[in-house]
Amino acid sequence: MRVIQASLHRTPPGPAPRGTAPLIHDLIWAHATLADGLEHIRPRPTQHGLDLFLFVRAHSDASAVQQMRTLLARADTPIAAHGFTVAAP
Repeated sequence: MRVIQASLHRTPPGPAPRGTAPLIHDLIWAHATLADGLEHIRPRPTQHGLDLFLFVRAHSDASAVQQMRTLLARADTPIAAHGFTVAAP
């Protein structure tokens, strides 16, 4: 299992509103497929928004990063609807 960190930056800049972390967690799971290899998500509030720690089944770090880029690209529009932009892992 690999751990990939990604960041979601708040627009406008600043910390994520209370209750946003569980919402983003569920939103990412709703867009995940078996091919993504996602095992767990740990969102952590930061001064800029949220950091995501994505636990991934993958053969290498490079494939884990690519799998999570694909997943986050798929979820980008709904994430943006909640006031965040995705910083690539």
